[in-house]
Amino acid sequence: MQQWLDAGEVLEKDGRGPKVLRQPDGQLLKIFRPRRRLWLARMRPSAQRFARNAELLAERGITTPKVSECMWLDKDQAVSACFYEPLPGQSLDQLYRHVRPEFDALLPELANFIRTLHQRGIYFRSLHLGNILRLPEGGFGLIDFLDMRFKRGPLSSRLARRNLQHLNGYLRRSQIDDFPWQRLLQAYERPTTAKPT
Repeated sequence: MQQWLDAGEVLEKDGRGPKVLRQPDGQLLKIFRPRRRLWLARMRPSAQRFARNAELLAERGITTPKVSECMWLDKDQAVSACFYEPLPGQSLDQLYRHVRPEFDALLPELANFIRTLHQRGIYFRSLHLGNILRLPEGGFGLIDFLDMRFKRGPLSSRLARRNLQHLNGYLRRSQIDDFPWQRLLQAYERPTTAKPT
């Protein structure tokens, strides 16, 4: 682990240390440090859940990074990690903050993408602008999808509304006061024929 830390470029970190590091070969090392229920994380490592979620998303036609390897870094503390190829693209958070006209033009397509997730039974608790990428070839992809549930059929209207509230909560916490929320909801209710992914 120390070799990876020494060689890698830290892209994300929190008070407990690095979370995502870019390695010299271009791969990303993502580190998972559970805060609670270590016994459960030892039985089902977060890195393996992340990799499995990537597989399930791909099976449902959603673009995600491809995980190449999972491992323990400290099993006693339930710290696991995985290597994956970065997904090319730009986060919607960056577009919103720096290229607002482009983001506004994408709003109907974004609403359609969120609706597609819900129709495919995907409940993404961490649904927010930083976790959705605009892909170079068009469409969207997801990153940081550990906190996710999969249903056999489409989400109920209650679950879909709750999921949209996760996004609204992110906007409030980020103090984004001028987000076109009503336009997004209206576009969500009136899906277009644009490609969702």
